[in-house]
Amino acid sequence: MDDPELWLLTAEERGNPATTLPGWTAGNLAEPLLHGSTYFARLVEEVRTLNAGDHLFFTDWRGDPDELLQDGGPTVAELFTEAVKRGVCVRGLVWRSHMDRLALSKEANRALDVEIEHGGGEVILDQRIRRFGSHHQKLVVLRHDEDSSKDVAFVGGIDLCHGRRDDADHHGDPQPLPMAAAYGENPPWHDVQLQVRGPAVHVLDTVFRERWNDPNSPDQDHPIAWIHDKLHHTRLHADPLPPQLPPPPECGPHFVQNLRTYPAIRPPYDFAPNGERSVARGYTKAIKRARRLIYLEDQYMWSAEVARLFAEALRDHPDLHLVVVVPRVPDQDGAFAERPQYVGRWQAIELCRKAGQGRVHVFDVENHVGTPVYVHAKVCVVDDTWVSVGSDNFNRRSWTHDSELSSTVLDTTRDHREPRDPAGTGEGARTFARDLRLALAREHLDLAADGSEDDQVLDPDAFVDVLIQRAAALDAWHDGGRRGPRPPGRLREHHAERLPLFTRLWATPVYRLFDDPDGRPLRLRLAKRF
Repeated sequence: MDDPELWLLTAEERGNPATTLPGWTAGNLAEPLLHGSTYFARLVEEVRTLNAGDHLFFTDWRGDPDELLQDGGPTVAELFTEAVKRGVCVRGLVWRSHMDRLALSKEANRALDVEIEHGGGEVILDQRIRRFGSHHQKLVVLRHDEDSSKDVAFVGGIDLCHGRRDDADHHGDPQPLPMAAAYGENPPWHDVQLQVRGPAVHVLDTVFRERWNDPNSPDQDHPIAWIHDKLHHTRLHADPLPPQLPPPPECGPHFVQNLRTYPAIRPPYDFAPNGERSVARGYTKAIKRARRLIYLEDQYMWSAEVARLFAEALRDHPDLHLVVVVPRVPDQDGAFAERPQYVGRWQAIELCRKAGQGRVHVFDVENHVGTPVYVHAKVCVVDDTWVSVGSDNFNRRSWTHDSELSSTVLDTTRDHREPRDPAGTGEGARTFARDLRLALAREHLDLAADGSEDDQVLDPDAFVDVLIQRAAALDAWHDGGRRGPRPPGRLREHHAERLPLFTRLWATPVYRLFDDPDGRPLRLRLAKRF
């Protein structure tokens, strides 16, 4: 890649002069880990290589100490406390959260805090957020004080909690979380995490350190929590971290850029006094370069502000297709949980469809017994060149209001399979981006796992055609009473529901205030910029 600045934000374009994060780093080796079972097994393997003097830092939205990372263990708490006993410095930042009866994770996160603290590590329950916001970053950083070439980090959409340990068959985690009835007793769960080696690990280490070292109280603007923590002797002050280890050596062909969202809050973050919206800015820069194919997997995709970016790209480039894979229904039952999400999704999808007539394709996923799969992945592939994997969804909340973390990958290795330059820009397809899209296509379309049928979906137009054909065949099979052999593929055409006027009257303000709030400073809201 002759000029990564064409795709990646410079340090100045990040829009946060208070941080020391570079624009990007070169010489990294990134690997996508599809599904929680793959990620958890790799995490166990890597943590068990840590010894005295090494570092294990993690952030999480929800953590369950008893979640089994493999059949037979260890659990999350066992893995981390065993590391503490070997002399590893274990530190964690977990969102304080709200009550479990709101389908959130207050009790689970407090239990994880207690388990790891009891084992000798340190965990902070972090409430330094906007009202109705969350810390949504999912990060694990492992540093080796004697051999930095072993350093590794994991970033993406997978929490260390119940419900995440699923695999490609999508029969769900044996330790499920309660979800909407449509997903059954063991909800199938589709997700992606990114493993990173090389200098980018040092950057992700810095991301953790900035939050850990922030001087504001973790009970900020939460007086009831402060009283509770005082009475229960919960850790309220972070002990100093050990000195930061030097960056690992270069080890691969990938540029990696770490993008974040932090809201504008008072008192401000020490490392982002006006917040940071590099997730939004990074996506904006990449999407504007799209010419043939934008492939998205996302939990929500429900914000008109975000959809407007894709709509503009579709209007500007008549050969561009947008493929989106989303959950069939929201994760929780009930009018208050469902209806506001339907408002946002219908607005976003219709905005894109009007801009790209016949070029916007939205699907949901089911397993081979017909149970819907909950799509929790946050993945974007642009023209088989630029990739993002992270915690952020394609909505205003993730781009402005909650804390988020995403890693983008730009490969210097050209892919020699035809078409070599699908976008027609001369930059050419890149191996990492194309391999990730093809790996996801094999699963969703039931193509050969060894890649021997990849030629059917290499070309963007052919890829879209196969998606449409296989989804239509599966829909017809269901509509016909499921008679005869089940057609190959797991995708179904997704139908966004437009709600009746009376329902929209109450659901729209709920959606805008609670489901998809805006965390930008007023001047940026008025200017409609990120």
